[in-house]
Amino acid sequence: MSYTSLPTPVSLQRTMDTVRARGITVELVATKEAALARLQALIPAGAVVMTAGSVTLTQIGFDALLISGSHPWRNFKAELLAEKDPVKQSALRLQGITAEYFLGSVNAIAETGELVFASATGSQLPAYAFSSRNVIWVVGAQKITPTLEDALRRVREVALPMEDQRQKSFGNKNGSFIGRILIFEREPAYLRRNLVLILVNEVLGF
Repeated sequence: MSYTSLPTPVSLQRTMDTVRARGITVELVATKEAALARLQALIPAGAVVMTAGSVTLTQIGFDALLISGSHPWRNFKAELLAEKDPVKQSALRLQGITAEYFLGSVNAIAETGELVFASATGSQLPAYAFSSRNVIWVVGAQKITPTLEDALRRVREVALPMEDQRQKSFGNKNGSFIGRILIFEREPAYLRRNLVLILVNEVLGF
């Protein structure tokens, strides 16, 4: 399989049902414009927002919205990047993983409900796994795969080569690599976190 095509309606519904059963709220939208509108509705005014590096968030226009300042939130990533002292910036990075709202995407979703995240440094993974109270993932539906094994294969055969090419296009001659992989199996209700997966029925991200 190509791992880059949109799923059938049956596959899409099955995936939404199994992800919900694992303690994650799932919403389906038709377009990237609808995804951006939904994000704006989900994040309350005054919230501290931190984002992982995400092609998907860029494609739907969320990164540009944050940079513009035309929003009612506190853009924590802008504060982090503005800090030039390495020691202070490192401290801010640690603070960022506990941001009230942490946004990003997913590299692959199995129809059986597991979410798979790959990262070079792992900087976003603590927030996803535990440390942020509100986590929102925006995901192109082409990332749905039949099984967890297929999801892991998609990470290595699709997401990594595309990210490697993207990094090299920025002048990073070393490209990208996988340093950590998180397989998200289930969210315990007693943690009282709010995890939202916005599935977009378009090809978005890697």
